[in-house]
Amino acid sequence: MMISVPGLGEAPFSLSSEPERNDCFETTVRRVGNLTGVLDRFDVGARIGGRGPYGKGWPVEEAKGQDVLIVAGGIGLAPLRPVIKAVQANRTLYGSLEVLYGARTPADEMFVDEYDEWKRVEDTTLTLIVDSVPKGVTWPHRTGVVTALFDDMKTSAENSIVMTCGPEIMMRFVARGLLARNFRRDQIYVSLERRMKCGMGHCGHCQIGSKFVCKDGPVFNYSDLIGLPDLTL
Repeated sequence: MMISVPGLGEAPFSLSSEPERNDCFETTVRRVGNLTGVLDRFDVGARIGGRGPYGKGWPVEEAKGQDVLIVAGGIGLAPLRPVIKAVQANRTLYGSLEVLYGARTPADEMFVDEYDEWKRVEDTTLTLIVDSVPKGVTWPHRTGVVTALFDDMKTSAENSIVMTCGPEIMMRFVARGLLARNFRRDQIYVSLERRMKCGMGHCGHCQIGSKFVCKDGPVFNYSDLIGLPDLTL
């Protein structure tokens, strides 16, 4: 979605809504600049601009009948929350659901208040890891990068689909780690982040080779990205 504050600017934000809801949409905002700083200060009832949605989302329909592996890093969990919610709402249509989530520190985790709910969903596993733990903070889970969880994950390459979002360098090692475990490229979907302006593939700000992140993505099958310039994947 392109969200704007009149007189200030516009920026793209991923949807993090429950797909089953039609009366509203939700997005997750991290305060990093002028626009997000203003949005962060708004109260309920403030007026903002919105247009969209644009582009292509996660392959939730294609995933039906398959095991679903989600690998998220940092704020990359926000656009993957709808996938978790979709599986939760239509549990019998999917195989197992495994979520591997890594953050910088425990304080950087997202949607912490929903973890117990996710864990209660039938045949669902949530595994957490952080890069580091500050002194004085109790952390009962793993420490390291998210790919360190691959050695213990339950999902295999057979009849499964992978959806991953996070920094590109993280997704590169996620893809490489999965390929080394016999996953195919066409089983892996990644979400790219580029500076978007028009949202419709006209301005070229988000172009990568022949692809436009706003129109052809932001979710791409990993096999479609091989050979494109300006990618660390």
